Amino acid sequence: MLSGRRLDLLDPSPLDVEIEDIAHGLARVARWNGQTSGANIFSVAQHSLLVEKISRRTHPDLDARWRLCVLLHDAPEYVIGDMISPFKAVLGGDYKTVEARLLNAICVRFSLPVGWPDQLLKIVKAADRASAYFEATRLAGFAEEEAKAFFGRPARLDAGVEKDYLTPWEAETAKARFLKRFEELAP
Repeated sequence: MLSGRRLDLLDPSPLDVEIEDIAHGLARVARWNGQTSGANIFSVAQHSLLVEKISRRTHPDLDARWRLCVLLHDAPEYVIGDMISPFKAVLGGDYKTVEARLLNAICVRFSLPVGWPDQLLKIVKAADRASAYFEATRLAGFAEEEAKAFFGRPARLDAGVEKDYLTPWEAETAKARFLKRFEELAP
């Protein structure tokens, strides 16, 4: 990692996890394998911020600790990259095991529970699917009906949020905004 940490993928230590490495990596990992419109990639960092924003809208009473979990839901991708779901399914259990170990180390590092409650997992999944719908239709060339078939149709975003969060940011902007939100939520 740029911090100088060496992260063992098979046995990741929370001591080797740094938020700056996570933000830096996620800001440079492209969603949709880079197949999105715009001058910049739509990064996993920007996606994570959108998912957290959607979860705040749908669950305004969600406390800061659970919002931090939502923000970090794709954090392992700072090391292993973002793969489309069909490819993850082909790879099967080994990929999921590595991803889970990384997420567990990240959670321990930031004093979050390793096993998230089912209700939180449902909130993350719903916000993640809503984000994917908006990304698909606004950035990745999906027709609304096609995206609805894959992701369902979420509630509308207000125009300001949509314009801000669905216009791909430069990597440094995504990193800075991710770090800022992390600092707002971290205990």
